[in-house]
Amino acid sequence: MTETSPAWPRPYWTPGDEKAVLVFYVFGKFDAELVIPSMRYQSPGLPQGIEIQRFQNAVLRQWDGYPLQSALGEILHTENPEVAQQARIAPEVLVVRGEIDDRNSLDYLHDTLGVLAGLLDVGGTSILDPQILSLFSADQWRQRYLVPGGAPPRNHVLILCNADETPDRSWVRTRGMRKFGRPDLSVRNVPESELDRAGSMCERLMEFLSMGGHFRAGQELAVDGLSTDMVAEPGGSADDPQFNNTYVAFHWPD
Repeated sequence: MTETSPAWPRPYWTPGDEKAVLVFYVFGKFDAELVIPSMRYQSPGLPQGIEIQRFQNAVLRQWDGYPLQSALGEILHTENPEVAQQARIAPEVLVVRGEIDDRNSLDYLHDTLGVLAGLLDVGGTSILDPQILSLFSADQWRQRYLVPGGAPPRNHVLILCNADETPDRSWVRTRGMRKFGRPDLSVRNVPESELDRAGSMCERLMEFLSMGGHFRAGQELAVDGLSTDMVAEPGGSADDPQFNNTYVAFHWPD
């Protein structure tokens, strides 16, 4: 694998100062000497900038940011109670995390996923992806990410829908685009009849951004079926609790 022939190229990439952020928790029981069979998944190992830290689960539970507690823990337990309980009683946790400079391929993600798959083969029982508020059993994770040609961007990102400030309108937004070093998406003022269209639009925009694209402030976006273009409005920061990321906002026309 070389820079001239990447496994996962980014055809829309142009240089930028963004950084991709990866964070995963792997729960299970592992040998004292950790040997990860990542080459089984065509991964040479973790890319530079991403590291593994090993913790006893009982020790990590004392940390204020322990992900199986607080609001996130409640979400995970509600959505996947058996897997959440299994993760809570797992003896160990491997935390895989770090930052990657923006680049012309997603090979850093490809290689990291290969390491995660290898960890499931040597004692991992579940994987938490806090950026998309999701906890997967080993089988669930393999089904979602170990697919021919690689899982599409939609599998790496969460699309949320909530009531907006305007009555009978919804707010559609994403979480998880930090994995690609790109802003999340925020679409306000969506009528109920247009939710499917807004969701499909977000999927297309996620694809564009994950493949290296950018939106500039004031850029107009034409959407099939809408008489008025939407306008990109960048904003947010990593401290924004709704995204933990910057975002590009769009307002659905009235």
